Amino acid sequence: MKAKVDPDTCIGCQLCTQTCPQVFKMEEDKAVVYVNIVPVGAEACCKQATDECPVTAITIA
Repeated sequence: MKAKVDPDTCIGCQLCTQTCPQVFKMEEDKAVVYVNIVPVGAEACCKQATDECPVTAITIA
């Protein structure tokens, strides 16, 4: 599974970084994915962060 944050859509609310810090971090005022492939133990929190993103800036595949 790979995650991606659309920097044009992200509002920097930090919800994803709080929900799944194994995958997301803040760079300046936007969230970014800092792992190429979501670790097995972080798949559930990554999906939760995707589902809870208020502006739907995160996609997973």
